[in-house]
Amino acid sequence: MQTNHSNGCGCTSRRGFIGFSFGAVAAVGGLFALGAMKKTWDPLPSVRAAGFTTVDLSPLKDGEFSQVEWRKKPIFIVKKSADMKPNDNRDIVIGDGRYMVVIGLCTHLGCIPSWNAANKQFKCACHGGEFDDSGLNTFGPPPRPLDIPPFRIDGTKLVLGETGPEYEKLMAKA
Repeated sequence: MQTNHSNGCGCTSRRGFIGFSFGAVAAVGGLFALGAMKKTWDPLPSVRAAGFTTVDLSPLKDGEFSQVEWRKKPIFIVKKSADMKPNDNRDIVIGDGRYMVVIGLCTHLGCIPSWNAANKQFKCACHGGEFDDSGLNTFGPPPRPLDIPPFRIDGTKLVLGETGPEYEKLMAKA
């Protein structure tokens, strides 16, 4: 005759207790595995940090050229002076200043054009492509203007890599 001994877990035999224990260990292991899988799906902190670059535009003087890096690409920024032609379809207006902000890669073959302050234009040395102070292609083989990176305006700062209403408005005009 077999007696039924309860051990507090609702298991009535040794076999039931071992099955219950195995199930509990498997459930805990499954939770840890799900946590590890979620971590592999999330982007690394270095990738997340590389997505956004903040640039303070307040120190730029009229006509001054500045270059920053965003996602390993050069970003050209020119604060337009009074003698530079305004372009409402491409200029970024912050306060009373107008800025030209573009990705500094030629749209022909991806070379990096250089800024010629005297002529107020970008010149690509590879194939002679030229862009004006608004980033529009004016001469040579480049098929389109220099690209405008996604941005958001935060006071006098430009946050590259984040799409703001100003960027969407500018892209709707282009």
